[in-house]
Amino acid sequence: MKINLDDGMPPNLSDTLLPESTPQKVTRSHSLQSCSSAGEQCTCDEVSYGIADVIFSCFVVAPHVVSVWRGTWGLMDLQPRMFPFLQTYLLGIVIHTCFAVARSRLLSRATGAWSDPDGGACTWLRERILSRVYTYIFILSNIMQWRGGWGLLDMFVDTILPDPSDPHRPVLIATITVIFVLSISLLRSARNLLAAPYFLVTDGKEPTYIFTTRFKIANSRDTILYILDCIFSVAVVGSLVVFVWRGSWALLDIFLFPDDKSKSCWTSLIVGYAVVLVTFALQAPVRWAAARLHGAPRLLLADVYHFISFVATVNVWRGVWGLLDIYFFPESPKLSNWGSHIVSLTLLILLNCSNSVIVRGVYIDAEEPAGECVVFPCHYLRLFFHKERTKKRHRRALQAAAAAGRKPEDASLPLQMPEEKV
Repeated sequence: MKINLDDGMPPNLSDTLLPESTPQKVTRSHSLQSCSSAGEQCTCDEVSYGIADVIFSCFVVAPHVVSVWRGTWGLMDLQPRMFPFLQTYLLGIVIHTCFAVARSRLLSRATGAWSDPDGGACTWLRERILSRVYTYIFILSNIMQWRGGWGLLDMFVDTILPDPSDPHRPVLIATITVIFVLSISLLRSARNLLAAPYFLVTDGKEPTYIFTTRFKIANSRDTILYILDCIFSVAVVGSLVVFVWRGSWALLDIFLFPDDKSKSCWTSLIVGYAVVLVTFALQAPVRWAAARLHGAPRLLLADVYHFISFVATVNVWRGVWGLLDIYFFPESPKLSNWGSHIVSLTLLILLNCSNSVIVRGVYIDAEEPAGECVVFPCHYLRLFFHKERTKKRHRRALQAAAAAGRKPEDASLPLQMPEEKV
């Protein structure tokens, strides 16, 4: 039996991302008239919207995110001379690092494009177009880094064991993968292995431009350290994620029905989604346990939970990717890849979720307070729900102020829902 990193899933198979960007999580604000007036109805609504967000992220956003990656990756595979592994890997890192360094400046340009004195419709439209161009370039840089990293790891394995049928090849791949897993765990960055369907990022200004780095050095404090932090986050943490994904994907190619690609992909898809649903179902008890643990036990619980979720993520990506290769215009790779790239990216843009495609930002394991460290940021319908509920409370506060003979300005309930980074 041939055992080759390039067998099973072709190089046209990429994966996902670094926990992609900084997703937003809505905080519950109970100023003035809160959900207490609605009582259990508010809680039931939140639970319902939460379940809907999980379904939406798993079965709408995630497949299209994978499709964008698969189509773009495949188009690069069709032109290997234009996209050599080493050059594209380095170029992807450079572009990603530049965006990381300039992220605060880019956000300041977009903020107030409509409301500032110098702003207006033209400025707002210009910034909207620039944000889409920025997102698209970021997607390309991500895929170049990932594809280049996969190719370099394949070349490394081929250099050590040139014979694809060598029985020691799976051992070598497994050893390399374990080393990278331990490395990323020691950096407390295991959560960065996750991607869609566990992460859903909308296209607001802050989610588009702002994402965290490993050491969170402030730009205003020390420029050199800030730049080094950005480089380390992209080149080191990001590359570890790429290599762990490649090793895990290759092991699935080797051991999961290697002689039947269709059966292998369907198995990955079914197993992946089954584990995804189980991990979401277990989130409440795991969150409860994490809130009552401290130090190393809490970190261990979070890492185990995230590694199980990572296994689910890889299987979902591999299943969707492989089935697209098998069933979506398999006789015409160019049409298949362009179709995946254009159709899925357009749909994600229309859904206001195109930032879910991007792999960026660095999470620190078990950094969040209490049980928040095991909460997956999949907020879509809940954002709309909270915004609408806050608007209603604001209107009621204005009506109450008018009835009491006070000025509308005295109604202090904020119109905007406060948000915080996870």
